Amino acid sequence: MGRYLFVSLPLTGHVNPMAAVSAALAERGHEVLWAGSESFLRPVLGPDAAIAPIPLRAHRGQADRGMAAARSRWEGYVVPHAKVTLPGIERAVADFRPDVLAVDQHAVAGAIAAHRAGLPWASLAPTTMELTRPYRVLPKVEAWIQGRMAAAWTAAGMPGGPPHDLRFSPHLLVAFTGSALNGPLDWPDNAVLVGPALARRPPDTDFPWDWWDPARRHVLVTVGTLSMDLAQDFHARVVEALRPLGREVQAVVVAPDGTVQDPPRDDVLVRSRVPVLDLMPRLDAVVSHGGLNTVCEALAHGVPLVVAPIKGDQPINAARVAAVGAGRRVRFASVRPEQLRADLLAVLNDPAYRAAAHRVRDSFAAAGGAAAAARHLEKLLDQSTDHVPGPLPDRRPTDGAHPA
Repeated sequence: MGRYLFVSLPLTGHVNPMAAVSAALAERGHEVLWAGSESFLRPVLGPDAAIAPIPLRAHRGQADRGMAAARSRWEGYVVPHAKVTLPGIERAVADFRPDVLAVDQHAVAGAIAAHRAGLPWASLAPTTMELTRPYRVLPKVEAWIQGRMAAAWTAAGMPGGPPHDLRFSPHLLVAFTGSALNGPLDWPDNAVLVGPALARRPPDTDFPWDWWDPARRHVLVTVGTLSMDLAQDFHARVVEALRPLGREVQAVVVAPDGTVQDPPRDDVLVRSRVPVLDLMPRLDAVVSHGGLNTVCEALAHGVPLVVAPIKGDQPINAARVAAVGAGRRVRFASVRPEQLRADLLAVLNDPAYRAAAHRVRDSFAAAGGAAAAARHLEKLLDQSTDHVPGPLPDRRPTDGAHPA
């Protein structure tokens, strides 16, 4: 049996799929430790998870869109997170003595710690942002990102420069998606597409199931934890879109208390947290920002979507949902209630959208999810702990095509 150290950013959408993999490893008899914020990880992982606590500092927000979002993501979040967490991760490596590290693609401190210790490690991709590298067709932007990783490497006291892109382990890349959704991309040779990794989560005993009307259809509206500061106006438009549908549709809107004004109480339920996986089998549609976890969780249950992407990998995911016929894409900033209502009704009423979602669901099931990811991570136990990773081959597209 092996010891696995998990390292993730403190973001629910990043931790959830990795938590499913860590649970699968534990069920197979392996020892698992998480390095991160106790206050964040404990509610997500549950009371029995082993956590090496690492204090975190607040980082700048990520409210920017477009190209500015890449700068704020790296300068305001990824790089500061690496600097602050690296000492704690390395203490966890020294104390726990793991055989393998499982590292969120954005948690580059985990990659640096693995290199310093000479340990095999896997990159786990909870989004398609770093997985597909959409800025590869913009060499200056890609070079700037590489520079940020090189700066993090140097700041950690590592010699020379990174031997390869720290977002891509030379040992294993686990992607929580599938080719049925993301298409036949130029995946690295060591990439495995396991589909969404789902596992039981701590129960939400406060959800008001007595509000749920089984005679009506149901919609979940969620824009993710990083976009709440942008969502108030969007939520208002969603409520207006839903208002005429009250006799046939109930909606659950995930939003902070007090941010959605005057929702029709019998038709729209607003809550800051919801039991997403408990809701999914009961849903008829999801209105989402297009985060990979929400998209894949919906499609894993055969639920079609209306996607309103904001930034990051969300436009990539929205484009793929529309391309495979499992939903519609709308403009987050400008879609009017009337258009949003028309798109939602199309997804609810046209069986072709649900049929397409079912095809993706079946492909995800075949990919194996958390259990498949755990089996691939087990293979890393056979690798020598003194292995020094070499450079990865250049995987830039030769035809200039966008990877999505």
